[in-house]
Amino acid sequence: MNGPDIVIVGGGMAGASLGAALAGQARVLILEMEERAGYHATGRSVAFWEETYGGPLVQPLTTASGPLLATPDGEFSDRPFLSPRRTLHIGRAEDRTLHDALLADFAGRVDLQPVDPAALVPGLRPDWTLGILEPSCRDIDVAALHQAFLRRFRNLGGTIRLGTRLERARATDGGWRIETQDGAIDCAILVNAAGAWADDVARACGVTPIGITPYRRTVAQLRVPAMPGGELPLVMDLQGRFYFKPDGPDRIWLTPHDEVASPPCDAAPEELAVAQAIARFEAAVDWPIAAVERRWAGLRSFAPDRAPVYGFDPGHDGFFWFAGQGGFGIQTAPAAALLGASLLTGNARPEAVASIDATTYAADRFR
Repeated sequence: MNGPDIVIVGGGMAGASLGAALAGQARVLILEMEERAGYHATGRSVAFWEETYGGPLVQPLTTASGPLLATPDGEFSDRPFLSPRRTLHIGRAEDRTLHDALLADFAGRVDLQPVDPAALVPGLRPDWTLGILEPSCRDIDVAALHQAFLRRFRNLGGTIRLGTRLERARATDGGWRIETQDGAIDCAILVNAAGAWADDVARACGVTPIGITPYRRTVAQLRVPAMPGGELPLVMDLQGRFYFKPDGPDRIWLTPHDEVASPPCDAAPEELAVAQAIARFEAAVDWPIAAVERRWAGLRSFAPDRAPVYGFDPGHDGFFWFAGQGGFGIQTAPAAALLGASLLTGNARPEAVASIDATTYAADRFR
């Protein structure tokens, strides 16, 4: 076969990170349907690394990614991708069960500290009496991380074709024949890292979809001159109705934590979701909003059990799933890529992911 050994469909964080992990071991081609890689979910992230985000099934991947993001090797990046933030989980008296469950779920796994939330967020309204501090939370420089993966991928001999959509593919004796608008591509292994389009790609390849569903998440940037400062923690509602994160001295990124099922698309924000977010924000703090400066939306794609899907499809040789990363695909990217590459190649796992139970994420759990 004169073509690539591996074709990865999707050039966002998932495809770029896996490509960077594989490129030194095989001939790898990334197909990206947009003219710019990372246009969809990767480019619309609220950009944090938080060990509890995504729940206990995701936490091992997040925790393993932390050191790789904080102290990358010099060939990958000359500076860290993380900067200090912290998370404060807040609740009212009726949220005591959720408060206690969060502490119990991550006991011995993540440093969580019960605190008085008003001491950390001046202007918090008095009915928010429950607080859990997660000191390890960090901001992520998403754009720098994505570009670092793409740079490593290219430096190791990988190729990326932008504006190239997989139209259909079929299994052959030696692997797969992929049809694009620019002609056919033969490869041994086809990787589905297509994010919100993952099930569509599977169908186009004659593979049974897993049930990966995209959900819209809306975000607004607010100008809030009375905000106490840009060093505040990321503030998360224990009921999952909102979270907000400072973005400079008088600006907030705010989301109503919405999850509205959507077809795969160029997601746009809903005005109702922005209004809900603002109402919930105003019920939490007494900081007047001067303006809504920007609003955007992205798609977060979940498998039915809300854990990511990494591994070969049991019914189709050479079809590898690397999808379903929900809202945690960026914070887990380094570890997920190492784990995915070892599963795909059969090589020994690097030490950073050696203890992770890969069966949790296997594609055959749905078949």
